[in-house]
Amino acid sequence: QVRLAESGGGLMQAGGSLRLSCSASGRPLSPVAMGWFRQAPGKEREFVASIRWSGGATYYADSVKGRFAISRELRQNKIYLQMNSLKPEDTAIYYCATQRVGASGYDVWGQGTQVTISS
Repeated sequence: QVRLAESGGGLMQAGGSLRLSCSASGRPLSPVAMGWFRQAPGKEREFVASIRWSGGATYYADSVKGRFAISRELRQNKIYLQMNSLKPEDTAIYYCATQRVGASGYDVWGQGTQVTISS
């Protein structure tokens, strides 16, 4: 069984930076992709960024392009989300997820880490 654990969330002032980490444990992970999603209070969960495990192609939501950067460590089955120029509207619970080989979408999710940006 694969488990994902996020870390690095917290409280930050607008304009600051945070770096989120996501570690996989359990059975060896051979993902197609891994990604970050977020859910703000009263809103639907939304896509933030993703990275293809093979090749490393990255994708971003328009709202975070130019401010956030996703990266991966292949051997450690980890991904990161570097978040710069943070805004109050980035406040949300951030979730890490993976799409395993054979899955039609993201099929393993972490518990989430809270990010709160004060103005």
